[in-house]
Amino acid sequence: MSVSGHWYLIHTKPRQEAVALENLERQGYRCFLPLMRREKVARGRLRLVDEPLFPRYLFIWLESSLHSQSWTPIRSTRGVTRLVTFGKEPARVPAVLIEGIERQQEALAQAPQRVFAPGDGVLIVDGPFAGIEAIYQESDGERRVMVLIELMNRQVKVPLEPGQLTPRPG
Repeated sequence: MSVSGHWYLIHTKPRQEAVALENLERQGYRCFLPLMRREKVARGRLRLVDEPLFPRYLFIWLESSLHSQSWTPIRSTRGVTRLVTFGKEPARVPAVLIEGIERQQEALAQAPQRVFAPGDGVLIVDGPFAGIEAIYQESDGERRVMVLIELMNRQVKVPLEPGQLTPRPG
C-alpha cells in the first residue's frame, strides 16, 4: 500500500454494497467490503449467507498524488450514494482499522452469527402449534429444528421448519 493515499468511506444505496463494489473495482479503484457469515431463515429453511459487516458502507483506497485517479466518478457510480464527508472533507479511515477488520474476516466467516441458539425463547408462528412459546434446542440441518414445548405438564421435543419460528419478543 502506498503512503500517498488513504482509506475513505463510501455510503451505498440500500442492499447495493456488492453492486457498488463491483462497479468501483471495474473503474480501477481499490475497495474493501467486509463481510460476515450469518444464518438466516429463507423460504422456511436455515441458510448461511454472507452479509456486509457494515450495511450500506464500504471502504475505498484513494491516492492523494497529482497523478492519481479522479475522485469525481465515485458519486455517479451505480450503487454508490456518496463519499462520506465531515463537512467538506472526505472522512479518512485509519489504515490500522482496515488492517484489523481484514484480520478478523476469517474469524467472522468461520463463526456464523446464528438466528437461534440453544436455550433461546421462540414463538411458533405457523402450523398446529402457532401462538405457543417454546425453547429452541437444535438444528438438524437446514430443513428442521427441534424445540421444547410444554404439553400436558411435560416438555416435549417437537420438530419444526425454521420458518415456523420467530424469536420470542421481550
